[in-house]
Amino acid sequence: MSVLTRRALPTALVAPFVLLLAGCGPVEVAEPELASAPACTRVAKHWPDTVADQERVETDPKGPAMHAWGDPPIIARCGMPALGPTEQQCIDVSGVDWVAEELSDGTRMTTFGRDPALEVIVPEEYGPAPLLLPAFEEAAKELPTNELSCS
Repeated sequence: MSVLTRRALPTALVAPFVLLLAGCGPVEVAEPELASAPACTRVAKHWPDTVADQERVETDPKGPAMHAWGDPPIIARCGMPALGPTEQQCIDVSGVDWVAEELSDGTRMTTFGRDPALEVIVPEEYGPAPLLLPAFEEAAKELPTNELSCS
């Protein structure tokens, strides 16, 4: 084996590892405009430990109103503006109404009839997003209701 080959081989083995580590940092999450609302402080006490068997991962910025689980990350943010009347798909999961919005790579679920709102973004790798919503039931029920509902 030549000197050039011996030097190139370690570089070839290390390069994929460096790329793998690049994805291991905190999940970048935009802080919602109402993240400091008292209701979000209450929500923060009820974030699930795991979602779809995925452990919590760090977010950037860090804050009680934002959490993420797994890779690719399932992201939840409290402090979103309350949704107004809508014709989008609306479902009730364990007494909490949610509006579903299909994204190119998953689904955004937003509480409906809650102010402020809770948003959960579920990558398509986890299957149907509504199946993950029971994990957020306790947190979502901490949000004050408004006059809107699915029915």
